[in-house]
Amino acid sequence: MASRPELTRFIHDPTQPGQGDRLLTSILDETRLRRVLARMLDENEFLSPYGIRSLSRHHAEHPYVFRVGDVEHRVPYLPAESDSGVFGGNSNWRGPIWLPVNAMIIRALLQYHTYYGSGFKIECPTGSGRAMNLYQVAEEITRRMTALFLRDADGRRPVYGRTRKFQEDPHWRDYVLFYEYFHGDNGAGLGASHQTGWTGIIARAMHLFATSTAEQFLELGKLAGITEVAAPADRQRPR
Repeated sequence: MASRPELTRFIHDPTQPGQGDRLLTSILDETRLRRVLARMLDENEFLSPYGIRSLSRHHAEHPYVFRVGDVEHRVPYLPAESDSGVFGGNSNWRGPIWLPVNAMIIRALLQYHTYYGSGFKIECPTGSGRAMNLYQVAEEITRRMTALFLRDADGRRPVYGRTRKFQEDPHWRDYVLFYEYFHGDNGAGLGASHQTGWTGIIARAMHLFATSTAEQFLELGKLAGITEVAAPADRQRPR
């Protein structure tokens, strides 16, 4: 740090104490973090009603285009399956919602919250005028992910899309499948329908926010998210 200060010029200052005198190692300083979050929480870009998309929706009308020699390559936003055979025709890199990516974002937001505290607030969604701290942003992303599997006002689960058998048949409608990834706009399940590994992380995310609070994260740091917090009854959240 003393001999090569130029190496930290464009990252967060790891010697600057934050909440509870914690230190933070991060590529993003506060200014850059806010810029990233403003894009990530924009419903016209990454923030879907059902979580964070793997590619900005901006690229639906504005594909990323580059040329190699005489060949033009395009990367558009694709909310569902791919329009090419690349990667076996699966499109979870190009628009759909992928729960492992969302889980890593949630974990990072909680880590930032333990450093910046409740005073750090960001507009969520971008342009809404609604300010949230980073714990609340992580909780909001989890709420949107959870909505994939819950009945909406019309009694339909987004995960089942237009599949009437799963939406209406009493022998099927309450047996929720954990798909591999999900439509970036309407939440319909895509890919493998038995992907109970990484998609099962929705249960951990729900449990985390049902058994912890923003204040407990500020007090205990990452320990608050490892196991159910043993806190006085008046500080526990209702199950």
